[in-house]
Formats: sequence, C-alpha cells, structure tokens
Amino acid sequence: MKKITLLLFIIFSQTIFSAGKITETEKLSATCKVWGFLKYYHPKVAGGEVNWNDQLVEKLPKIEKAQTKEEFSLILENWIDDLGPVKETAPIAVPKDVKFFDKNFDLSWFNNKLFSKRLSKKLKFIEDNRFQGEQFYIYGVENAGNVGLRNENLKHPDFTYKNSKLRMVFMYWNLVEYFFPDKYLMDQKWDITLEKIIPLVIKADNQDDFYEVMRKLVSKINDSHTEFYAYTNAATPKIRNYFPGYGKIIDDKLIVTEILADSLAQADDIKVGTVITKINDKTIEELIAENRDFICASNEPKYLDKLAEKILRSYTDDKIKVEFFKNDNYETKTMVWYNYHDSHRNEFKKGARKKKEKFKLLDHNIGYVDMGVIGVKNIPDMIEALKNTKAIVFDMRNYPKGTFEAIGNFLNPQEKKFAIYTHPDLSYPGRYKWSEGTSIGFDNKEYYKGKVVILLNEKAQSQAEWTAMCFQTAGNTTIVGSQTSGADGNVSIFDFEGFNTQFSGIGVYYPDGRETQRIGIIPDIEIKPTIKGIQEGKDEVLDRAILFIETGK
Repeated sequence: MKKITLLLFIIFSQTIFSAGKITETEKLSATCKVWGFLKYYHPKVAGGEVNWNDQLVEKLPKIEKAQTKEEFSLILENWIDDLGPVKETAPIAVPKDVKFFDKNFDLSWFNNKLFSKRLSKKLKFIEDNRFQGEQFYIYGVENAGNVGLRNENLKHPDFTYKNSKLRMVFMYWNLVEYFFPDKYLMDQKWDITLEKIIPLVIKADNQDDFYEVMRKLVSKINDSHTEFYAYTNAATPKIRNYFPGYGKIIDDKLIVTEILADSLAQADDIKVGTVITKINDKTIEELIAENRDFICASNEPKYLDKLAEKILRSYTDDKIKVEFFKNDNYETKTMVWYNYHDSHRNEFKKGARKKKEKFKLLDHNIGYVDMGVIGVKNIPDMIEALKNTKAIVFDMRNYPKGTFEAIGNFLNPQEKKFAIYTHPDLSYPGRYKWSEGTSIGFDNKEYYKGKVVILLNEKAQSQAEWTAMCFQTAGNTTIVGSQTSGADGNVSIFDFEGFNTQFSGIGVYYPDGRETQRIGIIPDIEIKPTIKGIQEGKDEVLDRAILFIETGK
C-alpha cells in the first residue's frame, strides 16, 4: 500500500511540475505583448522616462532562464514594479461626442494562463490608469489621422544575437497590434502570426534570413498598401533589371499588356498579347504558390498584380530563361533584361513617354477621361468639352492626380458625404475613433446630367478607390470592371535603418459603415480582360462600359 501511495505521489508531483512548464515561444509571445502594452500604456514608459527598447534586451536573458509559469510571471511582475507605482486616476473621462470603433481592441490576453492573478491585476490597473499625455514613441500625423514613429531605436539588429532580432520584431508586431486600423480583417489572427514567427526569428542568423522572416511577418497583415523594402549595402548594391514590358496574370499565364522598350522587345519578338508560361524553368502557377508568404495584398487580384511586377524584374546580371507559348507551341528563349538606368534607359523612357490623352470625345457623344494623366488645371477644359455628352467614362484603372474635388463638384447637384473614417486613439491605444467623414458637392444647378461610368480593376488603389467612392455620390454612377486593390486611406510609413515598411493608417468606410478594406470598390458590372481580347488589341472593359451606355444593360 505504501508503494502504491508513493507511486501516486510521484505521478502527481510530475504532473504538477509539467503543468507549470512553459515553452520558449509561449514566453516570448507573452513578453512581446506585455512589453508593447507597457510601452504605450504605462505612464513612465509611454512618457519616455525609461529606455524601453534597451530594457527589453536586458530582460530577455532572465526570461529565457525561466522554467515555469510561476518564474516567468514573477519576472514580469518585478519588471513592472521596478518602474515605480502608477498613480490611480480612474475613471478617465470619455468625451460624450466620441464614438469608438472597437473591432481591433482586445486586451483579454491579460488573463493569459501563463500569468499569475497578481500580474493580470497589475496589467488591468495600468489600463484603467493609463498614460494620458503625449506619447513618446508614437505621434499622430497632423491633418492625416495616421501615426508616425519617434524616439525609437531603429538601427538594424545584430543578426547573430537573438534578443536584438526579437526587439525589432516585437516593435513591429506591436505597431500593428495597436495602430493598424484593419487588424480585425486579417486572414490569420495576429496573435497566431506572432507565435509562428518567433521560432523563425530565432533561427535567422544573418541579414538575408532575417529580412525573409520580416517579409513573412509583414505579408500576414493582408494590406495592399504594405510593402517591405530592405536596403542594400552601398558597397555591394543590388542590380535591378527589367523585362521590356508590363504583364498581367490570367489563368496561370503571364500576358504582356504593354511594351516599355520597343527595340528590346522587338529583338525577342515580344508584343502585346505575348504569353509567358515559365521564367527560369518555373511555371507561373509555381511562382504564384511560392511567393504567397512574401507579398502583402488585400485580395487575390492585387496579389497577382504585385506578383506580375515582381517576376518581371531580376536582381542579377544573369540571362533569364523565358518560356513563351506561341502558335500552339512552347518556345524557350534566353533573354537579357536591362536596367532602367543603364545604357538602355532611353528605350524604357520612350515606352513610358507614349502620349495618353487626358480626355476625349468617343463615338456616339460619349466622353472619356483618363484619370491617371488628367490634372486639376485640365478640369475646366474637360468640363467644357464634355458637359453636353450623354455619358462620361472615367478610367480609374490607375492612380488619379488629386482631381476628385473639381470633378465631384461637377457631378453632384448638392453636397453629399461619401466616406467616414476610423483613427487610432493615442490616449487609449488599440481603440479607434470615428470621424465625421468627407463630403463633396454643393448646390449646383449646372451639374452633369448624363450617365457616369467608372472603370476599375486591381490597379485602382487608395486615392483611386477613394475617388471612386466620391464619384459614386452622383446618383447616375455605374462601376464597370473588377475588384479593386482594397487598400484605402492615408499610409503610415516606418523607416528603419535596415528596411522600410508601411501600412494603411486609417480605416475607410462608406457613410453607412460598409467596409472598403480588402473588399475594394465592388463593380456593378463585372468584366475582366481575356487573353484573346488582349491579343486582339481590345479594351474589353471599356467596350463593356460603352455597351452599357448604349443599351442600359
């Protein structure tokens, strides 16, 4: 009986000990959250009285040694206590006219199973008595509503030192956690992304591997505004060479849509409509699959658009093997791609300089405006030329030049609101405040009476999407085309020493609260270019718009 009792005691003791164990990823993930929370909430840290980045690097070795949840929790408790007492100021008054947006806000991790009750209570007390002054590490961009960085240690990490790399990752993760307005729309919960990225950060022992991990982290926020630019060493600059044309991915093939350098393209018999099936022995389908972790996009059309741009440039002087599909046969060529800035720059400039008309009159009294080239100074002439047409097609498969107000006023008989926004609340990080929004138009008896048609596709991003929302206020507007980029609003830019990245800085919604992030502007008539149409030189989207204008269908 004594032996059985002793055996049960040993098993029970081992179970208790095992239950208190904690993995490295669990420790580091929880530390990242606590560190980031204190950075923006604790009066002493958010007020800039301590060097919070250095403190993280100093504390990580102690955290690494913690074997149990109890040991880990005690380290965090002592860290908070070392900052000194937090003055009790609760309840903090909230202005009556402020309407909060809380889909991003979640501090439920205070009750993490790894934390003692004392630690959870300390965190909650700091939330209730949070810093209310001017944030030391973050600021609101004037007249924009998004955020910028200041007083940060932005130097690139020592890639062989784990804690230095973690500091950079923790900094970025918390920027997104508290100041990315569309966090709630990510495919993968941001907490899970942190847990998955930490082991990869630890393994990355050189600059290239670390930047690859950062690209994977950045790509998970699903925002077409987001890019990741790693700076190169000035002593060994990277070469960037280009295929002599632009392309679009359709049905797992890359179709040439525009020639950038005529003679270079002619040398390899490349023309608009040429079909590319492989680059350096990889099919387009394989390239689509292998780049998903490295390109950030709000939706699939924009991902394919960004990918097409990426795979048509090269970072070496090596010749590129390209497989084409021509006349029902596959043909492989070894091509030389050139830099825009080398001896062939004039060839690329010629392609870029091909003149585009700002506006024109099409057949059957239909106006056409290229929103990518028309400027504010051209609007009076455009209005005078097209005001008596039966319809105007505004081609916004591009990036407009700030002409929304002049054109929006022309299209509307009265003032109408077209967008509302969410802005980060720096006094309560993680929460957002609704703005009153933006309106267009005035009492205008001379407004345009014809049909308004807007052409959109995945190239339409940010200002293009916002301008489309503005033009939709005209009651006779029809959207023709396909899903847009799904990234609207001002951009928050973060310029680290080794890399630069950015994300959408404010939330953008229709006045009735409908989302635009990731969804984009939804077409009333969906139409996409086909390989056959491109090869025949057709603009199938414009053709469909004209058909609608003529038939109403």
